Amino acid sequence: MKNKLIAAVMLLATAIPAWASEAQPTAADVVLEKRVMTLAEELRCLVCQNQTIADSHAPLAVDLRNQVREKLSAGMSEREIIDYMVARYGDFVLYRPPIKATTMLLWFGPPLLLLLGLWLFARTIFRRRAIAAPLSPDEQARARALLDTRESHRP
Repeated sequence: MKNKLIAAVMLLATAIPAWASEAQPTAADVVLEKRVMTLAEELRCLVCQNQTIADSHAPLAVDLRNQVREKLSAGMSEREIIDYMVARYGDFVLYRPPIKATTMLLWFGPPLLLLLGLWLFARTIFRRRAIAAPLSPDEQARARALLDTRESHRP
């Protein structure tokens, strides 16, 4: 009985870490933390590039979130913080960059490539159909004549 109790305690002790989860950060000011996360969802992680700094766990994203938190605590507005980040890192830091001359390719490049691909696909299909068009009566007669002369020369 004693061995079974020891085995059960050891088994339970090894299972306890499986129940653990990542600690959720607690903020002293819940309103400030909500503002930080709302603003962090508008800024791109410069390391991950396909995530916002709110979603990323990269050290740079954590630093940027901390900067946002500090600047909001210091009384800066969301617009001032975004302007500061753009001045420091360029439009690339914005998760939804504005439409202007330097970002035209970013916004309109993918749709243009899609249209180009569809046009090339359609052109290829129509050319193949044109090649496979039925022969005219003159072309059919020439083809028969060529086949007949070939068969007559076979050994």
